[in-house]
Amino acid sequence: MASDPPAQTAPAAQTLENYTFPTNRLRLQQNDPNKTPLVLVACGSFSPITYLHLRMMEMAADYCKFNTDFELLSGYFSPVSNFYKKAGLASSVHRINMCELAVQSSSWLMVDPWEALQTEYTPTALVLDHVEHEINTVLGGAIRPDGSRVPVRIALLAGADLIETMSIPGVWSEADLQHILGQYGTFIVERAGTDIEDALASLEQYKRNIYVIQQLVTNDISSTKIRLFLRKEMSVQYLLPAPVIEYIEEHHLYEEDGASSIDTRGKAKASEGSGRASPAVESSNQKGS
Repeated sequence: MASDPPAQTAPAAQTLENYTFPTNRLRLQQNDPNKTPLVLVACGSFSPITYLHLRMMEMAADYCKFNTDFELLSGYFSPVSNFYKKAGLASSVHRINMCELAVQSSSWLMVDPWEALQTEYTPTALVLDHVEHEINTVLGGAIRPDGSRVPVRIALLAGADLIETMSIPGVWSEADLQHILGQYGTFIVERAGTDIEDALASLEQYKRNIYVIQQLVTNDISSTKIRLFLRKEMSVQYLLPAPVIEYIEEHHLYEEDGASSIDTRGKAKASEGSGRASPAVESSNQKGS
């Protein structure tokens, strides 16, 4: 009888002291000098990361290829830190590791742990600033075929529920809307049950920087549903990558109702899967599942 496969493991967690910006799959060499180089950043809890999160990146790649003048170079997942108070939030160490396992077979997707390693809540606008600084200031931007350098456009990738919250007065500050939508822009993947047209109407001034991606194959997988299935001991096979499922099983994540592996100070608990992180609505920022 064949032995069971070894448990999936991920690289040891980084700290802010030894943090380095991931560039192992970052392509800076442009193929088409007539296009604008682009890097996408997806911010969220990723507790856990699912196939929908990965498909959003692939859908964005197709959209850029066939509908825009952007040349998509790479994409980053940026998990929130332990200080983003939300029910069902596993510790940042686990969420970083699960994201790393999810993208291990990709040629262009990476996980940036910078936000997850912070000791306080970090608004999305500052995450985009960080990626922009690393790529354009530290690395010097993209390289055209003739050897010249050009700045890389950084943009946020999110679901339609995000743009809905942006259209609600008082949920996001005007400064953050200008920072994210005005300076960077966002690619929005449509989701069932969201009225994106009404949301876009109230954000008319940023319309040129909002790109709506239609889901040609509907996918409504959510981390919330995955956690519910796991608590009920139901199968989540084919809803998220197999290495992620194995990691969840190995570390006994999401076994309790509203389980969270962080305490009120945002530090990982010794006993994973116990406790509960209280949800919070940030006045200037909302992040996804």
